[in-house]
Amino acid sequence: MFVVNGEVVQNAIHAFMYFGDIVFAVSGALVAGKQRMDIVGYVLVGSITGLGGGSLRDVLLDRPVWWTRQPVELYLCIVAALLTYFWRFKINDRYKATAWFDALGLSAFTITGSTVAFQSLVPWPIAVFMGVMTATGGGVIRDVLTDTRPMILCGELYAVAALAGALVNICFLKMLILPEFAMASGFITTLMLRGAAIVYDIRLGPPGEFVRVGRGRHLHLESKDNV
Repeated sequence: MFVVNGEVVQNAIHAFMYFGDIVFAVSGALVAGKQRMDIVGYVLVGSITGLGGGSLRDVLLDRPVWWTRQPVELYLCIVAALLTYFWRFKINDRYKATAWFDALGLSAFTITGSTVAFQSLVPWPIAVFMGVMTATGGGVIRDVLTDTRPMILCGELYAVAALAGALVNICFLKMLILPEFAMASGFITTLMLRGAAIVYDIRLGPPGEFVRVGRGRHLHLESKDNV
């Protein structure tokens, strides 16, 4: 089996990982702001959002939880959450900001989760699943802590976007395509799908209405944020 372990690839994984930590921590802190939490709530929710999915992945893969040995990820999440706490008043539309920061984090962690799992020599479906879980796990914990219905249960094109990006990444890696290209392709795939869902309000519907497109729900949430 082809193993992704080159220095350049490891650096790319770390870059995606640190980027994901920052943007997911910001998205978590923005949600904390909607709940009018104090500075401790910002840091707690932001850090859990940034670290939750990767921690679950490492536990399931029987790997050391990375940030407990190299706490740079924890520091990044704390700093990002604190900056969001002090700069929150500059953001006019918190729904859109949260959605786009979350989309960036989703895309980055889809790649790191699936690539790290692939390095662990698990079967490729497990690597894909780990990518999805890494990408969505932190957001689910964030939503539970803030008493918000998780996006993966609301018909949002969320886990599906992560699934598509993870599949692209793992398929390209198995085809021995340049790992950097594989990871970039998976990131772009996830971001494009999630971005289209945000812009056009594309959601998966109940039986008989597989896909719904419209902006009513988003406009409602935006109006609530601006009250």
